[in-house]
Amino acid sequence: MKIVSFGASSSKKSINQQFASYAAQQFENASIELLDINSFELPLFTIEREAEIGMPEAAKLFVSKLRQADLLIISLAEHNGSYTAVFKNLFDWASRVMLKMFENKKMILLSTATGPRGGLSVLEAAKSRFPIHGAIIIGSFSLPKFNENFSAESGIVHEELATAFAEFINTAKKAL
Repeated sequence: MKIVSFGASSSKKSINQQFASYAAQQFENASIELLDINSFELPLFTIEREAEIGMPEAAKLFVSKLRQADLLIISLAEHNGSYTAVFKNLFDWASRVMLKMFENKKMILLSTATGPRGGLSVLEAAKSRFPIHGAIIIGSFSLPKFNENFSAESGIVHEELATAFAEFINTAKKAL
């Protein structure tokens, strides 16, 4: 099984990148490709810019990476209750390459933040939007207060959250 995973943030120290990587590692015997969305630098999307420059190679490459996956794991960073600007722009360009860019791929949606809601607003937005683009969402999980509840060495350190996440991953594995 090939997993393509990424945090939807441009931060070089992205907690969502860490969480996406951690989640992917819970799948034994999987081939994991952890994408850095900074590798897909694109101009700000507009119809006029698309007409002027055509389809950027970075957008095509991103969709190609999605197409290679058996399972997508995306951890969404939240800026003012929505997608980060860099992810939204990548998403917009990718939808022009292929409207149903997720191509009926199974997907796990995650979010985390330093606050008590853990990015729930962006997670809810993605859960309603991504199926329109072909995602088959097999589960979602939000991790609140990342700095208190996660350790790079140990993973989720809050006992109840760790148990809930383990159950979530087991349920996701059964859906594969």
